[in-house]
Amino acid sequence: MKIGLPKEIKVKENRVALTPGGVATLIRRGHTVTVERGAGVGSGIHDSEYEAAGAVLGTAAEAWAAEMVVKVKEPVPSEYGYLRPDLLLFTYLHLAADRPLTEALLAAGTTAVAYETVQLEDGSLPLLTPMSEVAGRLSVQAGAYYLQKPVGGRGVLLGGVPGVQPGHVLIVGGGVVGTNAAKMAMGLGAKVTVLDVSHRRLTYLDDVFFGKLTTMMSSEANIRALLPETDLLIGAVLIPGAKAPHLVTRDMLPLMQEGSVIVDVAVDQGGCVETIHPTTHDDPTYVVDGVIHYGVANMPGAVPRTSTFALTNATFPYLLLLADQGTGALFRNPALMRGLNTYRGKLTYQGVAEAFGMPSVEAAAALA
Repeated sequence: MKIGLPKEIKVKENRVALTPGGVATLIRRGHTVTVERGAGVGSGIHDSEYEAAGAVLGTAAEAWAAEMVVKVKEPVPSEYGYLRPDLLLFTYLHLAADRPLTEALLAAGTTAVAYETVQLEDGSLPLLTPMSEVAGRLSVQAGAYYLQKPVGGRGVLLGGVPGVQPGHVLIVGGGVVGTNAAKMAMGLGAKVTVLDVSHRRLTYLDDVFFGKLTTMMSSEANIRALLPETDLLIGAVLIPGAKAPHLVTRDMLPLMQEGSVIVDVAVDQGGCVETIHPTTHDDPTYVVDGVIHYGVANMPGAVPRTSTFALTNATFPYLLLLADQGTGALFRNPALMRGLNTYRGKLTYQGVAEAFGMPSVEAAAALA
């Protein structure tokens, strides 16, 4: 198969979807790989390393002309022209928060498999997990920075000092993002509360953190009660492939102290905070009702070296299946079948269809 690796052009997105080691493996399997010049530079991977692995260097158009294109982030509007019926696209898509891209993929007839909806039998999301780990840890770093007074924050040190109370971190959602955020916040010495709708998950978190954080059921009443004492709110809610519910509404913001911070990691799925909207690494924050909002939708792009290798460790086995077997791999691998979002003009993921009120068909039925 002809595989293309274009350079990411989303603002300050420095990750790359394939390493030279992955290229070498694909070449040995009889595939060809075209890498856009400079695709890996942001992650510290130079063109010469791809060439040494057997790749052909080319332009963006040449990379996109491949049978399968592998990326990190969803295509941006300037890339919609590359979409076509005979293209297999393998990347993060987050379509439930992006109607224009959904419509562009359907109009082009592109076969699109989304990293974030590849799902194992146990419900876990193997290709989302590594970036959720990174984003969860970064959320606390970002929040701690924006709590500083010179950048508009309350002037709170999350860890406190002897004789002074630590900052309070409220994490809404106890999944992979929430767990990693809790690790970082506790490591800094903050007071940490995690909310989740699953009692089983809260029991797990209580066990693994030896009861050193507070766990509570997620409810409107509990959120309202906790907001006045929250210095940093981290949105970590995930409904696979679907739009995140607004659990923190606009009318709740006045409950928070001026200069407190919200970091909504769920922003790429619409966000669990009603007042959040996507921002970029160039302009990451804005203020609503005195509360600092951080809405960067590609947080792991801030640490591209770590993120690239973490991501490709997870995605490459699935990429190899698609390269070797094409769409036939979807029938042979149920996790990949669950990752199919669009196929020949048909929407094949129910969560996206529900977000936009569009019709959808079962992935297996569409392929048949």
